[in-house]
Amino acid sequence: MKTAVVTGGAGFLGSHLCERLLGEGHAVICIDNLITGSLENIEHLFGQKNFRFIQYDVTNFIHVPDDVHYVFHFASPASPIDYLKLPIQTLKVGSLGTHKALGFAKAKRARFLISSTSEVYGDPDIHPQVEEYWGNVNPIGPRGVYDEAKRFSEAMTMAYHSYHGLETRIVRIFNTYGERMRIDDGRAIPAFLSQALRGEPVTVFGDGSQTRSVCYVSDLIDGIYRLMLSDYFLPVNIGNPEELTMLQLAQEIIALTGSKSTIVHKELPVDDPRVRQPDITKARTLLHWEPKVQRAEGLRRTMDYFRLKLGC
Repeated sequence: MKTAVVTGGAGFLGSHLCERLLGEGHAVICIDNLITGSLENIEHLFGQKNFRFIQYDVTNFIHVPDDVHYVFHFASPASPIDYLKLPIQTLKVGSLGTHKALGFAKAKRARFLISSTSEVYGDPDIHPQVEEYWGNVNPIGPRGVYDEAKRFSEAMTMAYHSYHGLETRIVRIFNTYGERMRIDDGRAIPAFLSQALRGEPVTVFGDGSQTRSVCYVSDLIDGIYRLMLSDYFLPVNIGNPEELTMLQLAQEIIALTGSKSTIVHKELPVDDPRVRQPDITKARTLLHWEPKVQRAEGLRRTMDYFRLKLGC
């Protein structure tokens, strides 16, 4: 049995990853300081003998006595609400936290995977986005704390790969949704679902023509798991290439929920990307991966979860 450490394992993505790893027969050590994660996301795993939770801030030295084979570094605030509220913590976990996690992987001779993001592309000048694109990021804008933290974490990961010979993987995650997203997450799908289910006006920023490509969580986790087991060390986009506008997404969710909500428009946030769509050629050819869950089905599952959480 191989042991995997997941930093940020009590978060939305981290908890699903812990679940997948246990299902694949791995022992899992979940590390999270619960600054944005929640024990509620992993409490169903506590009864499993191969699962352990450690409440800890990974910007400090990481010590686990066990033999460790894989390190998945997922610790970071990830939604605009979180990283705008926690700018210093976001920068620290992307820099110091990545450094500590890499050092830990090196000491354990473990394979390391960093969860990066499509935000490294910023407001892109090319479309769809390929991994070779260097991005168009404002380092001093409000989103810069997250974008640059992730760009730095990629650079640090590559430095450990080239200088120390560490086995590393880099996944660039595009917009993902599913069960265990927080109601107050601030991202489009949780906001639209919670507003529609409550019968409140659904808030669309700008005119809603900006696009995103949304991937259901189980598909994303499958791609990440395949990447960790692959031999490829350069960045790989994982996301659903099916692009849609935010106005279209809002309309789909209102129809799905059967809500009588209307759509209201608010001012577009600073540096909000106009388009976002992954080129997943590498994932398809190297990992034999592509998304399987249709948006209608993924949104229905997510809606059922939100109904339960909201009690409506």
